[in-house]
Amino acid sequence: MPFQRVQAEKLSQSVVQQIELLILRGILRPGERLPAERDLADKMGVSRPSLRDAVAELQDRGLLHSRAGSGVFVSEVLGSAFSDALIELFASHDEALFDYISFRRDLESMAAERAARYGSETDLKVIDTLYQKMEAAHSKRNPADEARLDAEFHLSIVEASHNIIMLHMMRAMFDLLQRGVFYNRQMMFKQRATRDDLLAQHRAINTALQERDSAAARVAVSAHLDFVEYTLQDLKRSERNEAIAQLRYEHARGM
Repeated sequence: MPFQRVQAEKLSQSVVQQIELLILRGILRPGERLPAERDLADKMGVSRPSLRDAVAELQDRGLLHSRAGSGVFVSEVLGSAFSDALIELFASHDEALFDYISFRRDLESMAAERAARYGSETDLKVIDTLYQKMEAAHSKRNPADEARLDAEFHLSIVEASHNIIMLHMMRAMFDLLQRGVFYNRQMMFKQRATRDDLLAQHRAINTALQERDSAAARVAVSAHLDFVEYTLQDLKRSERNEAIAQLRYEHARGM
């Protein structure tokens, strides 16, 4: 008969499964430090030996790693979907930049549509809170803060879509953006007119989501990334024109 004796699950396995789900759902993020052993054992209601067994198993599987004197962290490798060689290739070709924007436009439009339909009220509060922070940063004219909040706002929409695969794909894509692989995001926020346009676009996205208008949310995200693509094309063109002008200037001086 294909039946086996039922055995009570070890506490350490319950801890493993809980941490796995927190990582899978994107609640624990790559590089995030876990609470100290005593605190974490108290929070989870298990003994410290059971917790150690669970952490050891997760470390063996590459989901967690320890740093001497610092603690236990979620492995950074979870947020890296690309090899260093491929990242260097991305950084050296404009074709990859515009394909990246196209990919984001397709996926984020879908995520916004899903967020309007399936996001909880708390999800929408998180999105709205980040938008309000963007408005505050806009008034202070701080490109670094605006660029950081821009990424957090977009990721909060992907989180609100409640699609685990989409979430981890977009985390990897935004990791490249935050590392400046494709372009310097702060450049997008340095010109006043561009900053105003970007804020208006994010307002339109937020409004559509708060109203749970899935079609409008999809259109607003797509329009925003169309604008990003156009602006970057314009910046690239300006850079090329300036390089040519510099050559002409140097030639004129030497005549």
